[in-house]
Amino acid sequence: MKPIVQISLDLTNIREALEMAEIAVEAGIDWIEAGTPLLLGEGLHAVAALRKAFPEHPIVADLKTMDGGYLEAEMMAKAGATHVVVMGVAHPATIRAVVKAARDYNIQVMGDIMAAPDKVACAKMLEDNGVDYIIVHTGFDERGEDPERNPFDHLHEVVGAVSIPVQAVGGLSVAQAAEMPKHGAPLVVVGAPLVIDQKEFRPSTDKAELKAVLQDLVAQVKGV
Repeated sequence: MKPIVQISLDLTNIREALEMAEIAVEAGIDWIEAGTPLLLGEGLHAVAALRKAFPEHPIVADLKTMDGGYLEAEMMAKAGATHVVVMGVAHPATIRAVVKAARDYNIQVMGDIMAAPDKVACAKMLEDNGVDYIIVHTGFDERGEDPERNPFDHLHEVVGAVSIPVQAVGGLSVAQAAEMPKHGAPLVVVGAPLVIDQKEFRPSTDKAELKAVLQDLVAQVKGV
């Protein structure tokens, strides 16, 4: 697949999320992600607000679903999400429930292998159960205790083990994210590196700089 650039809105309120999404869209971002902090702060209203503001853009709802898979996916699909995220460490029944809801509502499923003891086996299991994409994810807290950890620890093994598109996230710089398609991961996502300041989630205070960074990222990823 052609490289896709996704902005993760790891913010806590709709106003800031819409502000950042507008900058990202102007910079040429393809997909918009309602990050987990945003969903915790605003719920499905955040997805609905993004859908209203950006009717043509795919919207990822990073639910990190662990149970109640059908209902969670259904709610986000009805709010306007085109993609939902289920955790690979969830029970396989939950993964299948999310996939069933996705098929019923014509959306797609991303399977996150964060915290799985065997990342490759988890990715293969997610693919076998029908998810559409794999997320190789090194968690925020995990990196906090061990800053050396990042998706490269498992990325190439996972890419070689599955036949569906892969995304890598967590602990990558913007420059490293831009290189992901060369490593077999065509879904490029950025967010936290742009907005985390001293471990506090907040929007960038320099909007012109943010737009320039995103425009440069899009150009690098797409070779334009």
